[in-house]
Amino acid sequence: SPVAETFRVIQGAMSEEYVRATQGVFQFELSGDDGGTWYIDLKTKGGSAGVGKPPVTADVVMSMSSADFVKMFTGKLKPTMAFMSGKLRIKGNMTLAIKLEKML
Repeated sequence: SPVAETFRVIQGAMSEEYVRATQGVFQFELSGDDGGTWYIDLKTKGGSAGVGKPPVTADVVMSMSSADFVKMFTGKLKPTMAFMSGKLRIKGNMTLAIKLEKML
């Protein structure tokens, strides 16, 4: 699925440098095809990403459609635009959400 594929790419791009620079855990609540709970952990050593709740409590929870999530991570939708137009809802640490955007 496009969502699972996107998380595989994210997992492959993980680096200690990103983990050190970010120090945050992101949970994604996706609706639509392939929806559900997914996460990116950029706090635990080595980092991880995948399906389900993160291994530690999320600092940021982002809610959006799975289609918009894939667009966001493939560069077709800017997170700022998604947020301003109501396609992306963010709960938690906004500073960390901005750090994640820089990593995209």
